[in-house]
Amino acid sequence: MKTRRDFLKTSAFGAGAAMLSPYMSSAIAAPDQGKPPMRFIFMHKGNGLFPSVMVPPSLSREDMEKERKKEPFEVDLANHELPAWMSALNDHKESLTILQGLSGKMCTNGHHSWQSCLGVYAANERLSSIKWATVDFELAKLFPSPLEHIELACFPIDGGNARGNIHGIEKGFSARGPQQPNYAFGSPKVAINELFKSVSSNETDRIRYELDRKVLEFTSGNQSGLSHDLAGLEMAKVKNYAESMEDLRRRNKKLESMGDVIGRNVPKLDKKYFADDLSTIDCQLGHTEILLSSLISGMTNVATFTVDELGTLYTGVPGLETEKINLHDVGHGKGVGKLKAEEVRETIRIRHMALIDSIVRRLKSVPEGNGTMFDNTLLFYFPDNGETHHGTGIEWPYLVLSGRNAKLNIAGRYTRLPYWGQAGHKTIGNWFTTILNAYGNPIKHYGDLDLGLNKFQIDQTGPIKQFLS
Repeated sequence: MKTRRDFLKTSAFGAGAAMLSPYMSSAIAAPDQGKPPMRFIFMHKGNGLFPSVMVPPSLSREDMEKERKKEPFEVDLANHELPAWMSALNDHKESLTILQGLSGKMCTNGHHSWQSCLGVYAANERLSSIKWATVDFELAKLFPSPLEHIELACFPIDGGNARGNIHGIEKGFSARGPQQPNYAFGSPKVAINELFKSVSSNETDRIRYELDRKVLEFTSGNQSGLSHDLAGLEMAKVKNYAESMEDLRRRNKKLESMGDVIGRNVPKLDKKYFADDLSTIDCQLGHTEILLSSLISGMTNVATFTVDELGTLYTGVPGLETEKINLHDVGHGKGVGKLKAEEVRETIRIRHMALIDSIVRRLKSVPEGNGTMFDNTLLFYFPDNGETHHGTGIEWPYLVLSGRNAKLNIAGRYTRLPYWGQAGHKTIGNWFTTILNAYGNPIKHYGDLDLGLNKFQIDQTGPIKQFLS
């Protein structure tokens, strides 16, 4: 590996370390790190994800019979067609994994799962139900960044987490720790104003940012001093508040030091993405651009994106532009326009695949190390409530796109694991344990166990070893 001096002599970036990519800047500051960080993107959807739609149509008769019986098997995707709705991912088949057979019955299923699908415990609207940090935040600890983590959401108008503030900043679907929900950006407008305000060229935005910074500075110091006059629980509350303010100050300082890099990666969004009546499809597109800019600039290494939730009122769907699609009705078999419910579901999934294709192509276009940013990325697409509209969690399908430096032995395959109750069955707790173990967290097991599996004497703890070989 080149030394810091060698690199600076030969670098094509004449402006020095401040103008380098986030990885190269950190590598110069700490050359022993030796490689870029991994990035993780969690994209989850509402209204279930039918296992039947995940199956390659070109499976052999023998494998199709195994699929029908939900028996474990594995095939190379290079030798098979993808389901039609996944066609946008045809150019990425070597990186794609279709994973079937996981379960999540220890989670909250049914209509909504709140933090369940990322935390592997039964969650609800009460903060007291949040047991620990969700897996995306655990990964963010392993790959620190100035923002630590960002969450974007197309919020539901009813149920789920947002309720009345679907275009603002509202309680999201991730958790920072016990009883600590994360907060998500509900529109591209609010996300870009908050995430990129430190490099805004708008004078009003700059003044607002400077005022915010002074308020944080005052509040942090003032609350710390006030704590001397308090005791017990009240003192703890004030101390936590002051520490939060100080964390925000430190984050802002890091972002300010990255101003050149962030400024070059501010999302170039059309003015329509700042409208208050943005369609769901345009909201998804705008969020995708912000997600990419945040990753490419190095502001974060982990992003969570709720592409929709059961209560998301879909608008702007191609072919159904004049319709407001109620996903709950679709879940109960109601069609929209000329489309049957199953066709509406497929149309929406096709849009999701287009978003994933955009993300993967963009990351493949960004040089990093001896390859591209996508080489150091894992993207997960999955339902937030299990396999159906009224999910039971008995199956939890996953699509995964993994770069060549990913530490999981899964790429390019359709894999069906043993079904619920069968010997060797695995849960999403095993799946997240696998990911955390692969990237440096030696946790014995992440998440709650499924008590219903005890009667089968199945060992539920630990990683899925075949994915780590």
